[in-house]
Amino acid sequence: MRFVIVTGMSGSGKITALRFLEDAGYYCVDNLPLPLIIPFAQLSVDGRSSELSKIAVGIDVRSGALSFDHAEEMLGELEKIGIKPDIIYMDASDEVLVARYKETRRAHPIAGPDGKVIDGIHLEREKTAFLRKRADYIFDTSQLLTRELKAEIDRIFREGKDFKNIYITIRSFGFKYGLPSDSDLVFDVRFLKNPYYDINLRPLTGKDPEIREFVEACPESGVFLDKLEDMLTFLIPNYITEGKNQLVVSIGCTGGRHRSVALSEAICERLRSKTEYGIRIEHRDMDRDLARKSGAYRRE
Repeated sequence: MRFVIVTGMSGSGKITALRFLEDAGYYCVDNLPLPLIIPFAQLSVDGRSSELSKIAVGIDVRSGALSFDHAEEMLGELEKIGIKPDIIYMDASDEVLVARYKETRRAHPIAGPDGKVIDGIHLEREKTAFLRKRADYIFDTSQLLTRELKAEIDRIFREGKDFKNIYITIRSFGFKYGLPSDSDLVFDVRFLKNPYYDINLRPLTGKDPEIREFVEACPESGVFLDKLEDMLTFLIPNYITEGKNQLVVSIGCTGGRHRSVALSEAICERLRSKTEYGIRIEHRDMDRDLARKSGAYRRE
């Protein structure tokens, strides 16, 4: 029997995660009052229902501040009846959570009398901190797409594969449009020969084979990829040990269309072939020059 607790920050995607677990064959209950969790779990231990061999329960501060304060005791009671739950903690940055609340125009469940969303978020972080520390899986949905969350949940709970508790974003960008503000690591590849100055290559992007061949023909690009791969292979396990669950690696060239795109694609392929970490790729500025010339460009 597998018992999963889905918890974390309001607005981070807990209900979405429960829906994906339901698709994976779990019997899911959201916002079950904490005093009812032990009797509910006991049903599965006693074997009274064959439907309760895989259970997922959503808990959060909607249970009430006082009730939620007993969540740690509830985990201890589960262990006493022979259940070691898997804990999924759903998270997102404060900025993203505030934006989501503004978009939905909903009040935070513990925002207080003045109704400030950010105050509710800070209080919720305090109250759920012990669950985050005990979590087996942490999903930061600040940049995680819904399909990527589903893929990770399926990989763990359908296919039984290990989870590394980190999601890596490889992002290409153009320096002339500014540094990506959420980058953890930034690499400058403007030292490579620029295909922009070849009029036949200029309209293409780093995803086209002609540009990939042009960039990879430079001996320095191979050395750069080898060193970057070696560095990330070293850094990622150490980031995981320190509790980091999102890593944004940004690779920039002048316009973000050719060199940075080609090398981002290349390092992404290398990492995917050698690791089981969740990896995604973004090309922030790849089409920006083209859109600007066509009159469709608008600065965000």
